[in-house]
Amino acid sequence: MKNIAILGSTGSIGKKTLEVVRGYPQEFKIIGLSCSSNVVILDKQIKEFQPKIAVVGDGQKYKELKQRTNSCKISTGEEGLIELATLKEADFVVFSMSGIRALIPFLKAIESRKQIGLANKELLVAAGKIVVQKAKQNGVKILPIDSEQSAIFQCLEGRNKQEINRIFLTASGGPLNNSAKEDLASISPQSVLRHPKWDMGKKISVDSATLVNKGLEVIEAKYLFDIETKKIEILIHPEVIVHSMVEFIDGSVIAQLGIADMRLPIQYVLSYPKRLPFGRTLNFRQISSLNFKSPDEEKFPSLKLVREAEKKAGTTLAALNAADEVAVQAFLERKIKFTDIIKIIEKVVVRHQPLKDNNIDNILWADKWGREQANVLL
Repeated sequence: MKNIAILGSTGSIGKKTLEVVRGYPQEFKIIGLSCSSNVVILDKQIKEFQPKIAVVGDGQKYKELKQRTNSCKISTGEEGLIELATLKEADFVVFSMSGIRALIPFLKAIESRKQIGLANKELLVAAGKIVVQKAKQNGVKILPIDSEQSAIFQCLEGRNKQEINRIFLTASGGPLNNSAKEDLASISPQSVLRHPKWDMGKKISVDSATLVNKGLEVIEAKYLFDIETKKIEILIHPEVIVHSMVEFIDGSVIAQLGIADMRLPIQYVLSYPKRLPFGRTLNFRQISSLNFKSPDEEKFPSLKLVREAEKKAGTTLAALNAADEVAVQAFLERKIKFTDIIKIIEKVVVRHQPLKDNNIDNILWADKWGREQANVLL
């Protein structure tokens, strides 16, 4: 049985991880959970899974949870997250909590040589150089939970990475794939949150609509698979059946196909290196076509913006990521238009004077600076 700790158990990925665990009680045991502030859901999870420790980020909510339950240890703050991420009994740690606040616990989990399932791409976008170096030093393999990165990981299993010609990251195109460019400014948050294929949280749903998510996945893949971004191409694939592909130097292409259900890549990383039955499979007789096209970068300038931020190097991507979080939240609160999200991020990137990205303090400073600048621009 594999003992699992989840940082971010009340969000979309955290809940789906618990669904997988619920289906295989003989394989997995939950020993730690955490949330930012949703103690109502966390309390229910504690009652069901009986973890050893639960952590609440919000200090006031921490007090509320302490009043709700006494069935396990309750902690709070960064110290609590570090304790959870490095728990001696934990065989596998899932990082599904969003944002840069997971960085220090993440690095501590690596130092503790934990097997890690990563759903927080922001950590690699903002601090990829530090994370990769730390993982190599400690012999830790980071298993990706994102469906596209999981697909690439599976395609590369047992392969010689020197023989990679290109990686194709697929994208559904998001909820605005068929919307006219001139209509984007008036798009409502409700429309953006209605993703045609995936059931995701609000932040990632908006990032999918702007295609910022796909740009960040290019950076994530760069660090996960040690490959130059010029070898990573994005393809819009509305059917969401091919989750990504790898082309090798002889022209052969290996693809990973599957149903659009986040529980599938989550189950894969939890059970790795073995596979478990899932219950649902593709019906190829019902697939009439598979379509692929290049993204419209005039309509979605975020992809170019991420590439420019990478070229600027240093802490620029950390600042970009921070500005995106602020702008997305402002859009969800109807403070800005959908098209303002990228405008704000671009201004932050242009203003940023990057520091070296091999220093944690620099990364944290850039994150704080990016948020401050974005808030000024709202």
